[in-house]
Amino acid sequence: MTTIILAAQTAAQGGGGMGFLIMMIALFAIMWFFMIRPQQKRQKQIQAFQNAIQVGTSVIIGSGIYGTVKSVDHASGKVEVEIAHGVVVTVDKNAVFQAGAPQQ
Repeated sequence: MTTIILAAQTAAQGGGGMGFLIMMIALFAIMWFFMIRPQQKRQKQIQAFQNAIQVGTSVIIGSGIYGTVKSVDHASGKVEVEIAHGVVVTVDKNAVFQAGAPQQ
């Protein structure tokens, strides 16, 4: 935090325009490495799971309801999930997530 204040003071004095630019680039690189990159990696894992859903897989529907996949129609993107004995709901494939997936 103090480096940001010092860089801002130096830039205000008129002599640190290049140093401030380098610091901003470094800050963006750190933010990308710790925030954006892991989120993109997690999205790819979710997408791979949704494309490989099979009958009998335990899943969580986007609303937080646990169930078991009864049928999958990849062409239309619909998945039938049994949420209770004899209760089957049809949901979009993008609303289905892996049950017990580790959070990162």
